[in-house]
Amino acid sequence: MTEKASTVHVRFADVSKRYGSVLAVKNLNLDVLRGEFLTLLGPSGSGKTTALMMLAGFEEPTSGEILVNDRRIDNVPPNRRGIGMVFQNYALFPHMTVAENLAFPLEVRGLGKAEIAERVASVLDMVRLPGLGERRPDQLSGGQQQRIAVARALIFKPTLVLMDEPLSALDKQLREQMQYEIKDIHARLGVTFVYVTHDQTEALTMSDRIAVFDAGTIQQLSDPATLYERPQTRFVAGFIGENNRFDGTVERVEGQQVAVRLVSGLTVRALAVGEDTARTGAPVVLSLRPERLALLHAGAEADNMLQATIRQTVYGGDHIRLVCTAEGVGGPAGQLVVKIPNRSGVPSLEPGAPVRLGWRTEDCLALAP
Repeated sequence: MTEKASTVHVRFADVSKRYGSVLAVKNLNLDVLRGEFLTLLGPSGSGKTTALMMLAGFEEPTSGEILVNDRRIDNVPPNRRGIGMVFQNYALFPHMTVAENLAFPLEVRGLGKAEIAERVASVLDMVRLPGLGERRPDQLSGGQQQRIAVARALIFKPTLVLMDEPLSALDKQLREQMQYEIKDIHARLGVTFVYVTHDQTEALTMSDRIAVFDAGTIQQLSDPATLYERPQTRFVAGFIGENNRFDGTVERVEGQQVAVRLVSGLTVRALAVGEDTARTGAPVVLSLRPERLALLHAGAEADNMLQATIRQTVYGGDHIRLVCTAEGVGGPAGQLVVKIPNRSGVPSLEPGAPVRLGWRTEDCLALAP
């Protein structure tokens, strides 16, 4: 994160939201730093969108306070909060031209025609769509409409911009392109972005920090690398990326490391995460990323090793994905997933072939079940 993100811009203080008997957001305490790109990530119904809508002013908290620049805003109407908003469906006016869509927020604020024209031209340049001001939304591609929606949110120069799954309607290639474009706009402008998505890759690609929501609470708030490499809970480990999971019991504790006995009887070493996993006899779930597993050649050693059998080989372009089985280890039927780089020297990997797998202790996390 850059130095500009050094002060609190937005604060959720003990914020809850209840719909009848359903508590959608539970005692949310979250600081959004000035100038950062913060993503609220989680499955459907986790509370992430409700939190964003409360910040935007389209939902009212049941309890707690929301502050922007140390001023309470949860009792301020949405149109007076000075927040830019990009919706999932873009919300462009179909009967207006692009220029008229962009001008609308400025006309509402009473700006003069000359300044409006200057700002419209400026934001069209910013989103790399100069000369399209006279077109209507239905004459634009999905990616162009998305850019115009971003431009409209930024044209009145807000310091805070909210985005609610703005890329979900785009195809994969365009979605990936727009991820980098939005991130580039953020870097150039230096305003605060709060972004909602259920797409893990999108969150990892774009964010300075990610708040992972589940059942109305934040499970972990970290930068992307920490979130992926060092998840703090079983939910986060399973939700962010792909991982192999082993059930076992702690046999002994050696500092931050633990020896864990698996169902198969094999003992492996792992890194303990939290006090609950750093005690003898504790049940744990081991989390191991597929790319952290290695195929061991004859004579090679690793901190942890086991024998397995290849059941399926999947060509993934830059990598090869192996589905292996090992009795008493891994997911259903002892299944393990291994990802290895696709490069010269990779041995023949046919279904039915025996392999030795190995991994480092620090790449295997012991989490509370």
